[in-house]
Amino acid sequence: MPYYSFDLVVGEEFKNQGGIILEDIEVASDRAVQLACELSQVKPELQQKGCAVRVTDRDHKEVYRTPLDPVPAWQR
Repeated sequence: MPYYSFDLVVGEEFKNQGGIILEDIEVASDRAVQLACELSQVKPELQQKGCAVRVTDRDHKEVYRTPLDPVPAWQR
């Protein structure tokens, strides 16, 4: 099973949020969305600043990114 790392993206800065072995990118992307929601609630000052959570693989290649600001239901 692959190892994925999660970073909080603030501007050009990447802040490591940890890593975990998961089944595949689908599970990793779900975890990234969950982490983004949690960070948005815990650190509301990051909202409306274009912050995101990114997922990278073992080779540090970005494989997924989700914004901290929730996408309104009418835009989905």
